Amino acid sequence: MQPLRGTKDILPDETIYWQYIYNKALDILSLHNYKEIRTPILESTELFERGIGETTDIINKEMYNFKDQGGRNITLRPEGTASIARAFINHKMYQKKIQRLWYYGPMFRYERPQSGRQRQFHQLGIECIGSLNPMADAEVIHLAHKLLNQMELNNCVLEINSIGNLEEREKYQADLIEYLKPYIKDLDQDSQKRLNINPLRILDSKNIKTQEILYNAPSLNKYLKKQSIDHFNLVCTYLDSLQIQYNINHKLVRGLDYYNYTAFEIKTKLLGTQNTICGGGRYDTLIKQLGGPETPAVGWAIGLERLLQITQQQLHIQNNHSNIYIITQGIEAQKKIWQIVKNLENEKINFELDLSNTSLKKQIKRAVKSGAELCILIGEDEIINNCITIKILNKHKQYSIPYENLLNEIHQLLVNKNYS
Repeated sequence: MQPLRGTKDILPDETIYWQYIYNKALDILSLHNYKEIRTPILESTELFERGIGETTDIINKEMYNFKDQGGRNITLRPEGTASIARAFINHKMYQKKIQRLWYYGPMFRYERPQSGRQRQFHQLGIECIGSLNPMADAEVIHLAHKLLNQMELNNCVLEINSIGNLEEREKYQADLIEYLKPYIKDLDQDSQKRLNINPLRILDSKNIKTQEILYNAPSLNKYLKKQSIDHFNLVCTYLDSLQIQYNINHKLVRGLDYYNYTAFEIKTKLLGTQNTICGGGRYDTLIKQLGGPETPAVGWAIGLERLLQITQQQLHIQNNHSNIYIITQGIEAQKKIWQIVKNLENEKINFELDLSNTSLKKQIKRAVKSGAELCILIGEDEIINNCITIKILNKHKQYSIPYENLLNEIHQLLVNKNYS
């Protein structure tokens, strides 16, 4: 049996990196009073149709939809924000003025598997809900920047744009369609399909010919009015104060319908064409669109598989080995070892108990391979003499001590590193 195409097992040597990112996120986001939230993987299909937008690629081509045994339309969540917005409404979280939330978990999209992107992929994301203030935009960008720096990704580029409000975008879209119509046969296939259903997405095309056509297209920033411009200028001012470098990219749009005002991406040169490692923006209408009160919000998501592609090259994280390897010989030793196990647990000293029931020689070989510093050995002689044999594995040193002195001896060896 093989895993399904687009899914993969995360093995123990890899999970240390996942845990490292989670712990870094927890430390950084907790400093700014962001609280972790965990939403279900399964949601009503309608949530994403209403939230993400029916003209997006996610809705049209990429969602995992099915009917459950009750005949309900169910979807494996393709992104995190809509689920957070739904939870925010369900639990009346709007009763508190500002909610700072973060999440970490799997998402699902039916797209061609590629390097750094699977059909089951994982995202780390944050949502700052309840503030129209451009400071909120700057805060979330600052947190993404700080987290990526902690991952030693110092060669990232922040691209930022204002995509205005719905009214400004609709006027721009109408003019963009008129500009592109004479070139429709020269556009790439995806852009031809998007022309009348989601023309903003054409700006994001990677096709060289399409980008050449767009060179003289109308620019969205020319359609922005004072409120949109002022908001964007303040965000940029705050980023300057934070000493976060950025490029203003007037062609930057996001693939989800719910964005307005600020849109941004953080890119790296280390991943080829799939170079966006973090994307986000402001979404002030989504919560009202889903049936909640009018509530502004801003957030981002980081693709963990893409992040891990780089961090595993940049970071050198060692798997934690057990400090102590425990060997037993004979049934009486196996009966007696459980009190030692309980004592080590109480002292929070990590250990590995050999379960092989093989010869002493083979168990000692396994102890050396395990990477443990010490080996505790109980056999027939130790039972008779009420003692424990300790082997210091990297020094080939062995001696016996009274049974009752074991914990004190371990502390001397492990805490004080007193192997002399």
